[in-house]
Order: sequence, then C-alpha cells, then structure tokens
Amino acid sequence: MGNSLLITGADKTAIVDPCLGVVARKGQLPAVDMILLSHVHEDHVAGTHLFPNASCHAHEADAVGMTSIDGMLDIYGFDGPLRDEFKVTIENEFFFEPRADVIAYKDGEVFDLGGVTVTAMHTPGHTRGHTCFLIEWESEQHVAERLVYLGDIELTGFGPYYGDAWSNLEDFERSLAFLKTVDAQWWLTFHHKGLIESRAEFLVMLESFRSMIDFREGNLLRFIEAPRTMDAIVEHRFVYRPGTGGSMADQVERRSMGMHLERLVRDGRVEMKNDRYSRVK
Repeated sequence: MGNSLLITGADKTAIVDPCLGVVARKGQLPAVDMILLSHVHEDHVAGTHLFPNASCHAHEADAVGMTSIDGMLDIYGFDGPLRDEFKVTIENEFFFEPRADVIAYKDGEVFDLGGVTVTAMHTPGHTRGHTCFLIEWESEQHVAERLVYLGDIELTGFGPYYGDAWSNLEDFERSLAFLKTVDAQWWLTFHHKGLIESRAEFLVMLESFRSMIDFREGNLLRFIEAPRTMDAIVEHRFVYRPGTGGSMADQVERRSMGMHLERLVRDGRVEMKNDRYSRVK
C-alpha cells in the first residue's frame, strides 16, 4: 500500500504512483488524463493498468522498467530463483502490465494541468530515476501553495534504501541535500509518514532519515576493527535487523555495505587484504 496522489487542474487530472490502494478502489476511480511515476517499483505502478487511456510518464532513467517485466527486474538486479519468484509476485500480486507507450520525462520537466503545475525534481539514489514532484497552485486567497511529493524518500526510522542494482548511496546523499533547499508548505511520502504540514518538521525528519546512513557506516567501521570477509559483513546485518534471513536480505546487505566499503577504501579509512576488510588505524 502507499499514498497515491490525485492532482486536479482546470484542464487535466494526474495521478501519482497509483498503488494497491487505488486498485482496491477501482470501482470508484475518477477520470485521469496522465499517470506520473516517481520511479518504477512494483508498489508504485500497481494501478497503472486501470488507466489504459491515460498517458504514462516515468523518468528517462527508469522508464525501461515499464516496458517489460524484465526491465523492472533489472532495476532490482535479482537473478536466478529469486528473479523468477519475484517476477510471479510482481505479475500476480501487483498486477503489472507493460506500457510500451511510456513517455520518458527529464529533470525539470513541467506538467501543466491548468492552474496547477507539477515539476519533476530528479532525486536519484533509491533508483536511477527516482523523482520528487513539486506541485504548485494559487489558493483562493491568491497565496502561492507548494507541496512536494517525496516518493520513497520515506522519512522513516529505517532510513534510506539503496540496496538494488540501480541504487546509489552517494546519489541518495546528494538528493537529500538538495531537498533541504526546496521551499514548500507540505511534504508527502508514499510510505508510512504521509502528509507533513511544516517545513521545519520536514527538515528535522529529513536529517533524522539521512543520519541512518552515518549510523550504518559507524556500525560497519566498528565491526571491521578486526578483519572481516564480505560474507561475514552480510551475515552480521547492518541494514536489516540481526537475524533477518533470506536471499533478498543478503543481496541488499551486500550491495548497500559494498557501497559504503567502496567509499571507505577510496577515502583511505578501510583497507582490504586477503579478501578481508579492516579499518585503517
């Protein structure tokens, strides 16, 4: 489930990230002219099949994920039995239907709905094409109103997720820094937190969310005071709770911690010898 957003202007109506909650309301849906996707993950596109006549828009770096099931699976980077298993889940539980007509948008592109504009703000890291949307309109009191749809910049205690093949830790950090510069009255996450009605509150939540990157890295550095193999690092769990099992969790830990280690080695804070990582003292 998630927080899909319906935006109605004088000329057009757009729906952002139609989720399973939209599917559950399929008998009560309004007419929609366009679908705007913050990124191409199965939970954000589950309801796209309900709007076959609406144009479907995804960032140019993620759009291939809407053209085929394999395109979406490549974003995750799953292979082998896990890829086959997740393919069934996406098709059967998230109702995925390819959109060969998907339209790729770019950073800064503006969608004019008539008195309401939606501006794409490319915020990669979660995926290559992850995008936040700035929605602007004028109130009845002629006050400029601004809402930012954050997609999977969720502001949860779990912290940023960058465990897919198309994720990037340092891109995520740059995206979070960029959002600190955006001025708006409202902020909406797709998962969990929902609507935040204060920029000051948003900035506190954003920094807490970002700090989980530092928290994971600090824990990693403490763990490799003694030399550790990547397998030992994966097994220890830094993204998920200790004891969390499964091959998907293994892949996420390996990719996420691999990004941290690559940076730490590059910065001279960690070295690798005999297939073991250790903190430079």
